[in-house]
Amino acid sequence: MNVLTTDPLSAPHLLANSLSPSRSESLHTFQNMSGRKRKASEEPEHDRMSTSPTASPSLPNRPLLSTNTSRGAKRTRTTIPTGRPLPLPRLLETLSADQMRQLLQNVCDQHPELQQDIITKAPRPSVESTLAVLNTYEDNFREAFPLGNLPSSDYSYNRVRQHLLQLIEALRDFTPHFLPPQETQTMISLAYLDTVTNIIHRLPDWETYQYQRHKNESYDEIAKAWALVIREASKRAGGFHLQFGGWDQKLVEHNQKSGGKLEEAVNELKVALGFTQPTSGPATPLGVSEERASIRQQLFSGTYGQAVPGRW
Repeated sequence: MNVLTTDPLSAPHLLANSLSPSRSESLHTFQNMSGRKRKASEEPEHDRMSTSPTASPSLPNRPLLSTNTSRGAKRTRTTIPTGRPLPLPRLLETLSADQMRQLLQNVCDQHPELQQDIITKAPRPSVESTLAVLNTYEDNFREAFPLGNLPSSDYSYNRVRQHLLQLIEALRDFTPHFLPPQETQTMISLAYLDTVTNIIHRLPDWETYQYQRHKNESYDEIAKAWALVIREASKRAGGFHLQFGGWDQKLVEHNQKSGGKLEEAVNELKVALGFTQPTSGPATPLGVSEERASIRQQLFSGTYGQAVPGRW
């Protein structure tokens, strides 16, 4: 009996042949799958290590952002805002008219050399804007009067003295701006003087002479202003604006209300109208009404304002 041919352990090379058909087929399948897995794992690793631009033909060729660029953009988006002062144009938008005036005044006080630049570059004030300011001063003056007291009493004067002086000082400052040669248009000067003269008329006649001097001095200054404007107007077309603008009659009425304190201006008016009158006497110019011609004749004769027989 041959032992080597019958004992499987004595012949190891015959061990594979001794496996069953099913186990042999399973072993073969496992080896094939292991081979496929190794090939599949090698292929993606090869793609990952590849740096050739043709490795991915389906993707467009785009340059990669540098590290510094991406970091800078990220810092810009995440910057934390900090407080800072307003720009000058925005700051000026928030200021009221009073605050703006105070600011300019403070700057001019600290830098006097800027005053002339501001004066020359500022818009020229109009009659309307100036009268609005003067009306504000007058309103403050009226509102300061105590209730139940005579406006002309000493007590009332002491209560309103500060506002009265502010109003008179404003008149003194604004009036030269509307006089020649600063103001070259006669009609603008006369319109301003007509309005501010009415403001002076509305001031109380104080009982104490010392207090009354403020109003008397204002009349004296405004009379000189009227005389200056009339004198300059007479040099242009023989006082044409005075005759046909009705300013001659208005001035005479102002003189009456002031108690004759504008006589200097009325005398200048007589001289101005004399340029267009014949030497033999004051004739009626063409286009002037009989009433105004009568007033003019009374001016030259010095009888204006006197009672006329047969009239009230």
